[in-house]
Amino acid sequence: MQTHLKSLHDFTKEELVTFITRAITLKTERQQGVVHQQLSGKTIGLIFEKPSTRTRVSFEAAMYGLGGQVIFLSGRDTQLARSEPLKDMARVMARYVDGMVVRTFGQNVVEELATYSDVPVINALTDLHHPCQILSDIMTVIEKKGAIEDLKIAWVGDGNNMANSWIQAASRLGFELILACPEGYDPNPEILTTALAHASKPITLLRDPVEAVKEADVINVDVWASMGQESEQDKRLAVFQSYQVNDQLLARAPETAIVLHCLPAHRGEEITDEVLESPRCVAFDQAENKMHMHKAILEQLIGD
Repeated sequence: MQTHLKSLHDFTKEELVTFITRAITLKTERQQGVVHQQLSGKTIGLIFEKPSTRTRVSFEAAMYGLGGQVIFLSGRDTQLARSEPLKDMARVMARYVDGMVVRTFGQNVVEELATYSDVPVINALTDLHHPCQILSDIMTVIEKKGAIEDLKIAWVGDGNNMANSWIQAASRLGFELILACPEGYDPNPEILTTALAHASKPITLLRDPVEAVKEADVINVDVWASMGQESEQDKRLAVFQSYQVNDQLLARAPETAIVLHCLPAHRGEEITDEVLESPRCVAFDQAENKMHMHKAILEQLIGD
């Protein structure tokens, strides 16, 4: 298995399945009262240039839940804010901690830290990828709907880092993915081209959200303006209006389709309050599963 988790494309299908099945096992054991201590004596550094509630707390809870320790560093607490070379920071941090969990803007930050670090570097979000989130989302889908290879997954909205990682997951795990994005807001073209070359099931990019959901088992939605895009908020609200996941759109999907949202949600924008609160939406199960998936990732990458 890879030393670092930079993107899902770096892993084989078997390795990704290992993360998912282990996360499900760890969740079951926790529910049974099993105390985990696999990472006792280990420490991770959380290096967050981008703030987060769910990602930070779920990684901290995961590490503590495995018996380990956590050091949290915001962007202002590190030399990233003062332009220290990343290769210097990587080599120093690797002497203090057993792994680095990095949430930042540029994918280049994760890539360079991984190049020079002697301990695992885990991508907790960049503007290009969100691999840990998609793994926990897929875990949730499997819990609710069964084998993912048999499912059709729809993505509705912005072709952002989440969409990019869903594309890589579809290519590796072999499920059908249909993306509906407005023109000018497509996923990364290089990621899509690479995924299509390796995919065993169709990965389709459309403009029409109704067409995307009409046979979908899972409908996935995210905010229309991600962190760092606040200046585009008004423009995006106008462009994405027809991509809202609401009762009218769900009426065009199979009655058994479930809805995913990685949170936080802007109720009344990309998803209505009615859909988010409906039994078909599993967003809060997703949120819980981040902790279990992060346990599996940490155990696999920094465990003995």
